[in-house]
Amino acid sequence: MTAADIARLAGVGRAAVSNWRKRYDDFPRPVGGTATSPSFSLIEVRRWLRDQGKLDEPAVDEDLWHELRRTTDEAALPEILGYAGAFLLRLVRDPAYGESLAGASDADILRNLPSVVDEAAAILPGGRPFPAVLRRRFPPLLRGLASLAAERGAVETFEFLRERYLDLHRRRIYVTPSEVVRLVLDLASPDLTTVLDPACGTGGYLLGALERGASGPVFGQDADETIARLTAVRLALRAPGAVVRAGDSLRHDAFPDVLADLVVATPPFNDRNWGYDELTADARWEYGLPPRTESELAWVQHALAHCVPGGQAMLLMPPAAANRRAGRRIRAQLLRRGALRAVFTLPLGAVPNMAVPLNLWVLRRPATGDRQPSRVLMVETSEDYVAQAVTIWRRFEAEPEEELDEPGRARAVRIIDLLDEEVDLTPSRHIGRPAAAPAIERVTDERVGVLGLLSALPELLPEVEGGEGAADAPLVPVAELVRMGLVTVHYGPGAPSADEEATTAGAPPILTADDVVQGRWPFLPPGSEIVLDEDLIPVLAGDVVVPTIVRRPEARVVPEPGAVLGRHLFLLRPDPERLDAHFLAGVLRGSLNLRHYSMMSSSYRVDIRRAEVPLPPIGEQRRYGSAFRGLEEFETKLRLAATLGGDLARLLGDGLADGSLRPIGPARARTRGKGCGA
Repeated sequence: MTAADIARLAGVGRAAVSNWRKRYDDFPRPVGGTATSPSFSLIEVRRWLRDQGKLDEPAVDEDLWHELRRTTDEAALPEILGYAGAFLLRLVRDPAYGESLAGASDADILRNLPSVVDEAAAILPGGRPFPAVLRRRFPPLLRGLASLAAERGAVETFEFLRERYLDLHRRRIYVTPSEVVRLVLDLASPDLTTVLDPACGTGGYLLGALERGASGPVFGQDADETIARLTAVRLALRAPGAVVRAGDSLRHDAFPDVLADLVVATPPFNDRNWGYDELTADARWEYGLPPRTESELAWVQHALAHCVPGGQAMLLMPPAAANRRAGRRIRAQLLRRGALRAVFTLPLGAVPNMAVPLNLWVLRRPATGDRQPSRVLMVETSEDYVAQAVTIWRRFEAEPEEELDEPGRARAVRIIDLLDEEVDLTPSRHIGRPAAAPAIERVTDERVGVLGLLSALPELLPEVEGGEGAADAPLVPVAELVRMGLVTVHYGPGAPSADEEATTAGAPPILTADDVVQGRWPFLPPGSEIVLDEDLIPVLAGDVVVPTIVRRPEARVVPEPGAVLGRHLFLLRPDPERLDAHFLAGVLRGSLNLRHYSMMSSSYRVDIRRAEVPLPPIGEQRRYGSAFRGLEEFETKLRLAATLGGDLARLLGDGLADGSLRPIGPARARTRGKGCGA
């Protein structure tokens, strides 16, 4: 079991497990895995947790999962999960069978089990899910499955096992975000019967369609047999008519005769081995033979071929599919024949682990007698992208031939305007930018703000004079200040290992090195409750934070608590009665200590313990600290004034250029050089 498994078993955060490993010499040693992602013995961990009083109540579900993993090796685990899924299907269809297991002997269970679950197993891709040899440890495992299913239901029991399996393989298994599923189904016709996903993965779209009340069967296919099997069980537990098959949909279509009201897919991106050589003469290429480099356009045509006339197809697409030169002829045909109805750009981050914002293509298979559309909807969405997209789509659906133009957000573009040499379907290319020049009130407000910042700057500069100062006091290394008890030094924890990556509800914001450089302070709103793992370091008001790698010395005093220390940061917590925080930060921010840091090309690596700080009396420190504080505020406001002033200059320039603003008073005479007519 991994550190994340231990955390779930004990009901704590992953950081607590890391802390136990550091604090307790008797914590079980790793028995496998890697240095960054070790694995531990379940028996040893359970014993240690129980001895430490950290395992008050048995975690039945976690115990069941680990017992299931012990029945086989990692390679055969999907087969065992399929076996467990078929067994749960059998329990759903015959609850009395689960009750009978309590009184049956192990031998009877092993002898009767194959015939009992054969019917349920027949629906799973890849044949029967049974292992080659039924092992003696299976009967207790099956009794545990039946008991948990009786308590929580078969659906929840299998969802738990499936999620645990996916946790082990997050990096190779794509899971469609729930918000994307909601968007697709909100855009679809509400009267769904048959739904098909030819690259179904974990079945998010199909499950969403079932939850929306799809009245007909749902069909799914996936090239990964393991994922297809788990998805088949997942759907079958909810809808007996769900059908999932394994295989490559382009090369080996499992549903050649199925026509659906809605076809949805997140197809593989940039796949050069999609079957170009084998499928050249395929009947699905109604809009043109997809080039070898345009696998996404092969999936688009596969989806349209499976739609009933008038049916919809929605595919999540990479942005390059909208403008690659090789695909322009097929894109033109999709437009000319009225198959493409809208392209939505989702905000960056809507689909995790994607470096670019993806597009959602909305298509419709033309029906006989349809009126040829003249416009295509282009939409750029932002944070609340589901509501934005659905609102715009409803307007477009109601009046598809009317002009719709919301600068910066959406536009109904004439198809004839898209049919040029590029046939570029990127929404940002066709949506007008908002008017650059703002209302005069906004210009006036920003002008007042900039001038106010500039007028406040002189008061922040301290009055100074020549002579001996605090810097002439004896210099003391930070390491010595730590020994003297004047300050404690902390370092931001490293990144979590792959098996520990997750977002915990209520987790506090993390202070980053970039936040410190920019003077930003990410804190929770007042009254918010946070969950703080034991080895995270809370940032308190009065702490001094220093980035470990800098282009110039940087140190800041934290104004208020609420965050935790991030990576690549030192935190110094001074004793306020003996060491002033603003004095300490000001000295560390000066060039005095550059000689103690390691030069790295254009930056420095900070060794904070070698930095030296003069140590005058505390009263003198506070006097200097007040000056340092004013200088930091001066620098911050000067930077803000420069940013806002640049924005104001652009706003004024745009307004003067497009005629929405005009200057007041006579033109200023040039005072240097001769005029043009001189």
